[in-house]
Amino acid sequence: MAHCCSDIEHDSLAKSVEEARASILAASPALIDTEIRHLGDALGRVLAEDLLAAQPVPAWPNSAMDGYALRSADGEGPRRLIGHCFAGHPFTDPIGPGECVRIMTGAVVPEGADSVLIQELAEIKDKQIIPRQHPQAGANIRQAGEDLQAGALALQAGTLLHPAQLALLAGLGIAEVKLFRRLRVAFFSTGDELRPLGSTLAAGQIYDSNRYALQGMLQRLGCEIYDLGRIEDDPKRLEAALQQAAGMADLVISTGGVSVGDADYIAELLGSMGSIHFWKINMKPGRPLAFGKLGAATFFGLPGNPVSTMVTFYQFVRPCILKRMGSHAPWTAPVLKLPLAHPLKKKPGRTDFQRGVLVSGEKGLEVAGVGQQASHIMSGLAHADCLIILAAEADGAPAGSLVEVQLLEGLV
Repeated sequence: MAHCCSDIEHDSLAKSVEEARASILAASPALIDTEIRHLGDALGRVLAEDLLAAQPVPAWPNSAMDGYALRSADGEGPRRLIGHCFAGHPFTDPIGPGECVRIMTGAVVPEGADSVLIQELAEIKDKQIIPRQHPQAGANIRQAGEDLQAGALALQAGTLLHPAQLALLAGLGIAEVKLFRRLRVAFFSTGDELRPLGSTLAAGQIYDSNRYALQGMLQRLGCEIYDLGRIEDDPKRLEAALQQAAGMADLVISTGGVSVGDADYIAELLGSMGSIHFWKINMKPGRPLAFGKLGAATFFGLPGNPVSTMVTFYQFVRPCILKRMGSHAPWTAPVLKLPLAHPLKKKPGRTDFQRGVLVSGEKGLEVAGVGQQASHIMSGLAHADCLIILAAEADGAPAGSLVEVQLLEGLV
């Protein structure tokens, strides 16, 4: 007797999430092609070479506060004010005994001074500065090389460049960087029931939402994107779309057509056109998934339900893309452990990725489930800020228990 997927929670022949991810990553070689780009065009790209600091950072001792640069050896005695020192406008004469210079944050500490007395601890009397406490050597001074010594590794190859990394490189005076080229990704939706936005829906038809989700997720990863649209459930048209996609992209993604329905052709076509690795995973949502090769291109056939599409993308496609684009490990999103605000239901057998939100409880941060958890309920994921990961063997989770939480910030 045949069973539908909802009747069976566990399949001994299906892969676990961890096994599937490991198989995918093992078959996902990193790009080797590189290009030179201006730093201003490098956001979201992956560095292709180690970058060293050519000079110390900071390049010179400078003041961390507004105040007075002076000699600590002169103790609490009065100081004669002999000048001013601003950022970008250093005071060039040395500081002698009983002297001081008015100094602003970021300004070079003059020769002879070894301490900066903050202005709140200075009394001004008869054009002299009288410290209200004994100045300490090195106080309020940023030493040369305190951030990076000359020759130190600033960023290593494989670093995904976010705004902080760009600021670091700009501070080193680096104008151009060697990057791995963008990963080329082609994608399309399958299904006769899908209709474009703006059309009128007939009975049984739905709007093609998966392509917009895929486009957004791929844009956030900095991929070079090719949207091939909606492909009808016709073997010849699907085969042509797969061949076109494989000829233009490093990675090909389809949504829909990977389950056991009569009109689900992707897995069969992939088996004849390339090599298929697996297509069932013990997870919920997202049980059916095809993974393989089309020529030199990596292929993912994702399930058609919108939540399943996005969850399987986060768990398998995103790590694959990060590795293929040259980023160093870890490629999976970080997981936290947080207490549950209320109990969650689950049947043993499959790893469950329930949609959740972070909430403030009496003892601190907690996590709560969001509405219905069915794979077609997109509103739940749209209002979620995390995924609650319940282990395959778990039989639900009581309130207050610690659960694994994967934040969606930066993913969705």
